[in-house]
Amino acid sequence: MRKLLNVLYVTTPNSYVAKEGENVVIKVDGAETFRIPVHNLEGIICFGYTGASPALMQLCTERNVGLSFLSENGRFYARVTGAVSGNVLLRREQYRKADSEIESLDIAKNLVAAKIANSRTVLRRAIRDHSLTIKTDAVGEVTERLTSKVNKIEKSKDLDYLRGIEGEAARVYYSVLDELILWQKEDFFMNIRSRRPPKDNLNALLSFLYTLLAHDVQSALESVGLDPYVGFLHRDRPGRASLALDLMEELRPYLADRAALTLINRKQISGKGFIKKETGGIIMDQDTRKQVLSVWQKRKHETITHPFLSEKIEVGLIPYAQALLLARFIRGDLDGYPPFFFK
Repeated sequence: MRKLLNVLYVTTPNSYVAKEGENVVIKVDGAETFRIPVHNLEGIICFGYTGASPALMQLCTERNVGLSFLSENGRFYARVTGAVSGNVLLRREQYRKADSEIESLDIAKNLVAAKIANSRTVLRRAIRDHSLTIKTDAVGEVTERLTSKVNKIEKSKDLDYLRGIEGEAARVYYSVLDELILWQKEDFFMNIRSRRPPKDNLNALLSFLYTLLAHDVQSALESVGLDPYVGFLHRDRPGRASLALDLMEELRPYLADRAALTLINRKQISGKGFIKKETGGIIMDQDTRKQVLSVWQKRKHETITHPFLSEKIEVGLIPYAQALLLARFIRGDLDGYPPFFFK
C-alpha cells in the first residue's frame, strides 16, 4: 500500500511558492517563512492569490506533486500537471466503458448506492449516539427514505433516472443534517444545500471540505493511471474532473460531512470565523481555514480497517484505495467495482 505523504496548504496572503534545490519554499514579502523537502509532499494547495515560480511548477510535475490553485473560499481555479502518465491500455479501457451507457450505468449504480448508504449511516450513528438530543423520529424517517432510494437503484434503466435518485436522496439527507448539529446552532444550520455561492456557514464549510476531498481523489486517480476527467456518473465537460467527482460521491459522508460535524460540535471553529460578502456568499477567515485544514490533515493520519481489502490503512489513503480498486475492475481483475461502505 502506498505511503501517505503530506499536503502543503498555503493560506497566507501574498505568499510566493518557489524552488530552492530539492526544497519547496514559501516566501512572504521576500522573507522565507517555511521550507520542506519536495520528497515529503504529495500535493500543494494554494488559496487566494498566490504566486508560484516556473521552477517550482517544473519540480512538481517531475516529482508527481499535485499543485492546485483555489480561491480563498476553496473554489477551484487551476491545477498544474505534467505529462500524462499511466498505462495507456488501462485508459483505453476506461474510455470504452465511459462510452458505453450500459457499463457506465453499472459502475454509477455502485457509486450512488455507496453514497446513499454512507449518508444513511451518518444519520443512524447520530440516532444511536444522541437519541436524547436530536429529533430521532424525523431523522429515522429520512433513513427509511434513503433505504428505499437504495432499493430503487438496481431498477435504474438509464443514467438520468439514477441521477434523479441520487439528487432526491441528497435533498432528503441535507434536510435533516441540521439535526446533527448539537452546539452553536445559532451560527451553524442548513435550510437547503447551497454551493455557488454558499449562503450560510455550514454550506461554506461543506463546500470547502468537498474541494479538499476532490483534490485528494483526483491525485489518487492520476497516481493509479486513470484519467480523472472521464467519468461514468458525471459526464464529460471541459475542465471538469468528472471521474474525481464520481469517486468522491461515496466518500463525502464519511470524510467530509463527519469532519464538518466534528469541527462544529467540538467547537473547534465558531461562527466568528465566517464572513458574509457583499454578494451574499459566505467565506472563512484565514484562522478558521487553517484550523479546518489542521483537523483535516490530522484525520487523514487516523487508521481504519478497509471494508473490502480487510487491511488497516490510514484514512487519507481511502481515495487511493478506491482508485486502485476501480483500476483493477477496469483492467478486468475484479468482477465489479467495490465501493467504500462504512459502518
